[in-house]
Amino acid sequence: MMTRMLRFILAALAAVPCLAMQAVAAAPAAPLPARGVWLERTEAIMGTRVYVELWSGDRVKGHAAIDAVMAEMRRIDELMSHYKPESQLSQINARANREPVQVDRELFDLIKLSTHYSQITAGAFDITYASVGYLYDYRRHVHPTEAQIREALPAVNWRNMLLDEQHHTVRFEHPGMRIDLGGIGKGYAVDRGVEILEARGIRHAVVSAGGDSRILGDHLGRPWLVAIRHPDDPHKVVTRIPLSDIAMSTSGDYERYFDEKGVRYHHIIDPRTGHSASKVRSATILAP
Repeated sequence: MMTRMLRFILAALAAVPCLAMQAVAAAPAAPLPARGVWLERTEAIMGTRVYVELWSGDRVKGHAAIDAVMAEMRRIDELMSHYKPESQLSQINARANREPVQVDRELFDLIKLSTHYSQITAGAFDITYASVGYLYDYRRHVHPTEAQIREALPAVNWRNMLLDEQHHTVRFEHPGMRIDLGGIGKGYAVDRGVEILEARGIRHAVVSAGGDSRILGDHLGRPWLVAIRHPDDPHKVVTRIPLSDIAMSTSGDYERYFDEKGVRYHHIIDPRTGHSASKVRSATILAP
């Protein structure tokens, strides 16, 4: 389910052929149903912009569906945010280096899933990157020294998490270890949002949280046109991709960052080095 949402796997996006874009522009729109309405809403949740747009045959039911998605996003944020001291994830970070910490099955399963992706990516995706990542403060333009990185880096290793399937507990084997689900949590929340819409009979929608989006159906006879922004200009679009029934995740060095002495410090941390990843400015992943 979550392969679509791995934001730390860097994959270059191939250019979309011009003919494909022209074909979309020229395609006739399917006639709209006799009754129905497009609804959309944006809310600030999980430290990002959560957006829902859908087609509903009933305005009241459509708004109720959006309400349900936003409520689910807030619930997941309360469970998994490392910014909220009372969240279960924060409790793991506070106590798991001393004792096993029991968590809800939902959170346990997502942590376990993240270790699967760590394994198949040879550690390129690793939620324990937070053992170094917490030393960065992008709002205050603070980054760790080389000495601080060297001291913290040994804690970055997903294999040092002990997961007890029977009791749903998490234990850290390294005293300086921390985890952060930022690279998988928003994608999970988007998936849950789409599942809620499907259960309510919605067949045409898009749900996004930051750079993670999932598209349900088409745009009533046409693909949705999803834009990818230019890394250096938020008002510029690199390309627009025609998509239907698919998930897309985009991340880059332009989301949370600061520049200092010609070096860009951004939120995509290479678990192998403790430094911000380099060489790729922006990456987009598509998956069914």
